[in-house]
Amino acid sequence: MSVRLSLPREVDSVPAVRRLLRCALTTLRVDDQAGADLEIALTEACANVVKHASGADGYEVRLDVGHDHCSIDVVDDGTGFDPAAGTAPAATSERGRGLFLIRALAENVRMQSSPRTGSLIHFEKSFA
Repeated sequence: MSVRLSLPREVDSVPAVRRLLRCALTTLRVDDQAGADLEIALTEACANVVKHASGADGYEVRLDVGHDHCSIDVVDDGTGFDPAAGTAPAATSERGRGLFLIRALAENVRMQSSPRTGSLIHFEKSFA
């Protein structure tokens, strides 16, 4: 199943795309833990766009879900960010965990970003 969504850069878009992913994973009977990991990673990637992608009106989410694998791209045309910058958030911090969660919960994580040309966050998950 492949889905391409063009979404507005609005808070309400995040739960909508998460529900779509959950429906696809449920339909394909994907393991609950793997599905939860993907939902969290997708939520973090989309929330980062909504909060940080200055200059972007919208963003695109590409979901490719199969019986044994899922691949997700979140793409925006905002001002970009430095994927290598930053340190791990403090244990007591309530912010700044998004990219670290994506890296921890997903596989083959790739982040690309360039000033004024936008960002791509790609991640995958294999199912047992």
